[in-house]
Amino acid sequence: MNRLDFRTWYDQLRKPAWTPVPGTIGLIWQILYPIILFSFGFILYKAMRGGLPWLVAVPFIINLAANLLFMPIFGGLRNLPLATVDIVLVLGTILWMMVAVWPHYRWIAAAQLPYLVWVSIATVLQITITLSNGRKCP
Repeated sequence: MNRLDFRTWYDQLRKPAWTPVPGTIGLIWQILYPIILFSFGFILYKAMRGGLPWLVAVPFIINLAANLLFMPIFGGLRNLPLATVDIVLVLGTILWMMVAVWPHYRWIAAAQLPYLVWVSIATVLQITITLSNGRKCP
């Protein structure tokens, strides 16, 4: 079986009319990744130096792992249900991060708001794509 390249596969998926074009999705991540990198780095630095309990850093670590796994699951494995589980985990850990860090660094919690908004939209999009396509993995 000849596996389709990612773009061809992605273009063939049934998606809602409001799906952002891939270039827009890339631009959003270009804005979010520096915020994520700085805030996550700050939290990990504080935890490693003993200035913050490691339990506060745990949701940041889980979130980073789940975030980084999304594209290999979605685009590599082309497993829509598993990608949906992954993005729900990303969304849940953002909320957990914000709650965990709020008593220590409210500005870090607030800095996650754009990330929360985008991943909320992306989660609804992913769920919609999964329900519209089932287990489609051409």
